[in-house]
Amino acid sequence: MEGMEEISFRIIAAVGEAKSLIMSAIGLANEGKFDEAKEQLTAAKEKFVSAHNAHFEMIQKEAGGEKVELGLLLVHAEDQLMTTSLLHDMAGKMVEMYQKMYELHDEKGA
Repeated sequence: MEGMEEISFRIIAAVGEAKSLIMSAIGLANEGKFDEAKEQLTAAKEKFVSAHNAHFEMIQKEAGGEKVELGLLLVHAEDQLMTTSLLHDMAGKMVEMYQKMYELHDEKGA
């Protein structure tokens, strides 16, 4: 496997790992483990950067004159890349929200 299929699979694999880390971060924040949640989000961002780099490779190929065929696999990879980017942003806000909720609960319970 080479070319666009390989790049698409690299994007899908990296994004899948990032998505798992993001969901783990949300669960950890729900349990009040905010430092661990933030570590998971940082690790997810690193995986996402890997996917973005593979995506950028594809853009460079097209900019260099190589024909990029738009197939279902590439569309799926692009979709996963964009939705995971949004999920990462939302998860960051959710971790902040959980942290504020825990802080307010502690203030009222004290």
